[in-house]
Amino acid sequence: MQFISNGIWRGNLGLGLAERELSCLLAVAAGLSDKEIAKQDGLSPRSIKGRIESCMHKLGVFKRPALVAEAFRRGLISPLLIALCAILVGQSATNENPLNRIRRPGERRVETRVAVRRIETALTA
Repeated sequence: MQFISNGIWRGNLGLGLAERELSCLLAVAAGLSDKEIAKQDGLSPRSIKGRIESCMHKLGVFKRPALVAEAFRRGLISPLLIALCAILVGQSATNENPLNRIRRPGERRVETRVAVRRIETALTA
C-alpha cells in the first residue's frame, strides 16, 4: 500500500480516492484553505475546490470537518502522531525508570507522610 504525507497527516492510496484528491484532503486535514492549497500545489483555487467537492461526494459528506472525520473513520488518513505515540509507548515499556515501576500498596502512605512533613516544616519556618 502506498502512502502520501502532508505535515502531520498520512493518507493511504488505493482506498477510493485519487492521488490528487487525497493530497487535497490531507491539506484540508492540516487546516489549509483552498487558496493556501492552490499556492502550495501551483493550481487555481477553483480546481482545489473541485477536488475537495469530489472527495466530499465520494465519502457522502457536505462539510470540511465532516470530510476529515469520515476519512479518518474509514482509514483513508491518519495522523503521524499516532505512530509516534506508539513508538514512545513501546520504548517506555522497556525503560527501567524508577518512576514507571509498579508500587506496592504501603509505599504510597510512606511517600504521603514524607510529603506532608515537608509541607508542615515549610509552613512553620
